[in-house]
Amino acid sequence: RIHIDKGEKVKVDEIVFHGVKAFDEEVLARKMKETKARKWWRFYKPSKFLENSFQSDLQGVVNHYHGQGYRNARILGDSLSRKDEGQVKLDVYVEEGNPFYFGDITFTGNTKYRTTQLDSLLDIQRGEVFSLERLETRVFMDPKGLDLSSLYQDDGYLTFQARPIERRVVGDTIDIEVRMMEGQQFRIGRVMVQGNSKTNDHVVYREIRTRPGDLFSRTDIIRTQRELSQLGYFNPEAFGVNPIQHPEDGTVDIEYTVEEKPSDQIELSGGWGGGRVVGTLGISFTNFAASKMFKKGTWRPIPTGDGQRLSLRAQSNGLFFQSYNFSFTEPWLGGKKPNSLSVSVWRSIQSNGQPKMIEDQINEARTSLEITGAQIGLGQRWKKPDDWFVFQSSLSYQHFNLNDFGSFFSFSNGRANNLALTAVLGRNSVSDPIFPTWGSNVEVSVKATPPYSAFRPLDYYENADGSPVDDQTRYRWVEYHKWKVKAEWYTPLTQSGGENPKTLVLRTAAGVGLIGQYNRRAGLSPFERFYLGGVFLSGFVLDGREILNLRGYDDLSLTAPDRNTGAPVVAKYSAELRYPLSTNPSATIYTLAFLEGGNTWEDPRAFNPFQVYRSAGVGMRIFLPMFGLLGLDYGWRLDDLESVPNMDRAQFHFSIGMNMGEL
Repeated sequence: RIHIDKGEKVKVDEIVFHGVKAFDEEVLARKMKETKARKWWRFYKPSKFLENSFQSDLQGVVNHYHGQGYRNARILGDSLSRKDEGQVKLDVYVEEGNPFYFGDITFTGNTKYRTTQLDSLLDIQRGEVFSLERLETRVFMDPKGLDLSSLYQDDGYLTFQARPIERRVVGDTIDIEVRMMEGQQFRIGRVMVQGNSKTNDHVVYREIRTRPGDLFSRTDIIRTQRELSQLGYFNPEAFGVNPIQHPEDGTVDIEYTVEEKPSDQIELSGGWGGGRVVGTLGISFTNFAASKMFKKGTWRPIPTGDGQRLSLRAQSNGLFFQSYNFSFTEPWLGGKKPNSLSVSVWRSIQSNGQPKMIEDQINEARTSLEITGAQIGLGQRWKKPDDWFVFQSSLSYQHFNLNDFGSFFSFSNGRANNLALTAVLGRNSVSDPIFPTWGSNVEVSVKATPPYSAFRPLDYYENADGSPVDDQTRYRWVEYHKWKVKAEWYTPLTQSGGENPKTLVLRTAAGVGLIGQYNRRAGLSPFERFYLGGVFLSGFVLDGREILNLRGYDDLSLTAPDRNTGAPVVAKYSAELRYPLSTNPSATIYTLAFLEGGNTWEDPRAFNPFQVYRSAGVGMRIFLPMFGLLGLDYGWRLDDLESVPNMDRAQFHFSIGMNMGEL
């Protein structure tokens, strides 16, 4: 038998740096990624001591010095001493040296571009603090593509090489010479894709930006990877690019390798709405193939591969509520241009639970609201101002039939019609649909009905005695114009940049919405209004209302003038720090800390973008391909609400779906 004494775990109680003058010790401690001193607030990371990690962290401290011009900085030594039981103190002895600065930067071997052009792109001036990391970034790989290698490799120079060397050191000034070998220009020969066992070739090839005959471009390859990732069919961690050079004829074949991942989703859940439990069953096929529906052997279990989206969803809690939804999207209408076509229809019925017929007779005790709707939309990708822009337009119609139903509307009997045209202009450059690490998404939209009041007589909205007409007459054909502006940005905060799937990411977002009226006599529409507060899970979205989340508060509690009427104006801002625990496509998990604020206004003239209710908290998101995005947040409200004086200061929120509750 072998007896092993594991001993006790050793934790770091304190890290002390000696010989440090240029930086605060806390700055150096933050450069140690794995070795951390014990702090009461650092509950998410243990302070255990690991020798291998400690040595790597010491190199991180040295790299920080080198990046700030202290090229001769080094670690003289370190020591470990025991403090309390199971706790140690680390002493790190640093020799900083003196800071160095850039001198003259010259280029050799350049024939394609002038030295002035290269110097302008490098953007390093004489006298700036010397940083080898910055120099290499500007020469080889700038995340924004502003480097010498991108300049050449985007112009076909696949084999371009650059080597910065220290030509001369005088005192504290270092002169740099960038030696370049431009090589020959390559044009793209064949483009091949391997690994798409489920998705048809034409679906993949139409997203590829590298075309046969074009000059080789590194930027086009990076963009291709982003577009394939946006499809949601492939594992982003398994993307591969293999350029096969043919110097004899100046061509290069590009081989992309992909790995399919599950993308269809099944929704089976129970929620709470209208005071009752609501069951939901939904299925979404994200890579459907309508062209194979009548082909033998393609139903395994459904025809797939053409990149179409088919969604079916049903909700019910018996006689009280039923809802049915169908939608279909063809992303490449006609197959030649990225013009999308989407069609959706829906129907919902809400009642007091009484049957419609009793012994072949209409049940007079039944009250109900029936909504039938349809929408058809077209989308276009624009190439100007750049090819991140998308324009979408849609025509929608909703018919409301009320039978003694007064819970949500200002009238309880009659019919209402909502016919509207929507136009959306957006620019979306986010890197990944599930866990973006860089990019932005900006969108401006307007939704408008015809101005019926402009064609009606002046006395349409008045009775013979001068009193206002009833709301059922006023809103038989609803009229309004609705404007929204929203934007979100993703910024990588760690040194590894946006390509590292484990990077810490800051997401910032802001949005404003407004509903206007054509005619004061017609009044402001009670439809399409904004509701704010909490995380509302109910599926009862009856009148086109937009329910927006604000964690830390009760559901709909921040809606002015009240949670039943809705608000014509809303503003919301949020900031989130996100860090992934797992980037596995079969289970993507990330944690987050958030700070957000928002408010609604009954009168547009009272709008004040700085008068908001604030909250903060932490949360977690789990993305499962079969079920979508699941979220759990703990929100702490920072402001009191006079209308709800007994609201809990903090509360948990559960969410289902992506972008739910966003403007």
